[in-house]
Amino acid sequence: MIWLAAQVNGPLVLTRAIHFAASASTAGVLMFGRLVAEPALRPSPKDSAIIRSRLTGLAWAGLAITVISGLVWLALETMSIVGMDFSEALRSGAMWTVLDETQFGFVAEVRAALVVLLAACLLLDRFVLSRWLALLAALGLVGAIAWTGHAGSTLGELGDLHLAADVLHLAAASAWVGGLIGLLVLFAVGRCRPSAEWAPLQLGAIRRFSTIGLASVGALIGSGIVNAWILVGSLRALLVTDYGQLLLLKLAVFAAMVAFAAINRQRLTPQLALAAKGEADGGELSALTRNTCIEFALALAIFAIVGVLGTLHPAVHMVH
Repeated sequence: MIWLAAQVNGPLVLTRAIHFAASASTAGVLMFGRLVAEPALRPSPKDSAIIRSRLTGLAWAGLAITVISGLVWLALETMSIVGMDFSEALRSGAMWTVLDETQFGFVAEVRAALVVLLAACLLLDRFVLSRWLALLAALGLVGAIAWTGHAGSTLGELGDLHLAADVLHLAAASAWVGGLIGLLVLFAVGRCRPSAEWAPLQLGAIRRFSTIGLASVGALIGSGIVNAWILVGSLRALLVTDYGQLLLLKLAVFAAMVAFAAINRQRLTPQLALAAKGEADGGELSALTRNTCIEFALALAIFAIVGVLGTLHPAVHMVH
């Protein structure tokens, strides 16, 4: 495609993709901890503490990547707005101007406050209230991204609908992607636990995540339809524009994720339940782990595509 060479700002796309993935993963692992791991592992406080410790560590790592990539994103946006290189933008104070006088800068300031709140809550992770506040701060951190993209530029009541759909889209993506990371942590810890004690706890967590995953898919489809209606507008625009064609690629990758998730839910999870009772050969967990890794890799591909989509003009503006 010609647009790949002509229109795409490689550093900006990469930075956005990393930032989106890190923000979503941070919120998602905290969601997995509060809504999946803690309730499912309540009968085993020791195992619950181990999982929570690992998820908190991943949340710290995700937050660090979010902060670093966010600063790089601010620098790249500043360079684009003022037409300077990095050193000139830094010396001239242009970054402060962008922070003070643009919507992107205002959102960056709000998200910086949420980063501080989230970090404080993670430091106080032993308190239940802090864990809930950490989850809310992380969801705010990822949801506020909606105001930095096309949804933040849509005016009027349509803009309100677009923002609501985008926030829901981001939250649902976080729940799914972060949950995949949480599952992989669960599987890794489970390899060191007595199978007779661990199997029913693990199965309960998988089933809880499966329910959340199903809700996430529904939310992603619904909010995605709204976003596509606003940004694409017609079947012709979907087919003939670079934006529309890239969106079709994103939908194809999303469909592949859903297919793997369906296999996990409809075939492997019931077989894992039989294996826990000694009625199956026990290879289901390896297959489930493999499929979860594939799902996560596909999710990263989607973040890369989203990184590009946010830098392109919406298809609805390109077809008359």
